[in-house]
Amino acid sequence: MLVEGGRREANLRRALERISEAAAQGAQVVVLPEAMTLGWTHPSARIEADEIPDGHSCAALREAARRSGVYVCAGLIERAGDSIFNAAALIDPQGHVILHYRKLNELEIGHALYGQGDRLAVAPTPLGTFGVMICSDAFARGQFVSRTLGLMGAQIILSPCAWAVPADHDNAKEPYGRLWLDNYCSVARDFRLWIVGVSNVGRLEDGPWKGRRCIGASLVVGPDGRQLLIGPYGHAADTILYVDITPEPRPARGDGWERIWSIAQAPGSNHRSSPDSRAPN
Repeated sequence: MLVEGGRREANLRRALERISEAAAQGAQVVVLPEAMTLGWTHPSARIEADEIPDGHSCAALREAARRSGVYVCAGLIERAGDSIFNAAALIDPQGHVILHYRKLNELEIGHALYGQGDRLAVAPTPLGTFGVMICSDAFARGQFVSRTLGLMGAQIILSPCAWAVPADHDNAKEPYGRLWLDNYCSVARDFRLWIVGVSNVGRLEDGPWKGRRCIGASLVVGPDGRQLLIGPYGHAADTILYVDITPEPRPARGDGWERIWSIAQAPGSNHRSSPDSRAPN
């Protein structure tokens, strides 16, 4: 989805249209990008950030979820007292926020704007158990965010993202996406879960990465650790992608969890990979 920095109402209008269209095509879960109301690290956050669950942005998404009868996961710029957070909400088809997350592994250039995340949770639903992370949480050292969600019972991890490249990036010479595959695939395989990363498109017009382009290339990895879907690349590649997901049954606690952890620790597991922290958000 196109996200325009600082243009909250235009971005919300676009999001509501996408929710309605996706639901009309049979979608049960709609995932929107990171910071989709204002754009990642856009300075308008200091003025335009609003509350979760009752602020203007979240309320509009809650009504859209209720009206269309779908789950909605969206990256939001949240105000909580004097603090601003790079956050996400998972909303159920009745319009209730059932999971509220604040990004843990924010890139250093975002620290001046966003507060430190303080929560990690999963949400059991009739469709499966969902976990939520945001973008660079995926390559936190040791993949601790996604792996903790796996240990907490997540069958599907939803990740609003804002994947950006320098303006002169040549995708033909350097195909985008290796960073995310390296960090999604091993976790998905080790815990037999799905990971869905959804990025926006558009130019970054302000903030520390002004001049970069968000390029879509949204990604779905299945419980066998294989890429099942990748979206088109480009700052104008605004589109809706659809994928069918069947969550795999998770083992019971106790021996079942020990079995999963033994898989994660087995020779050949990539769970200790630590990608360069300077990689794209």
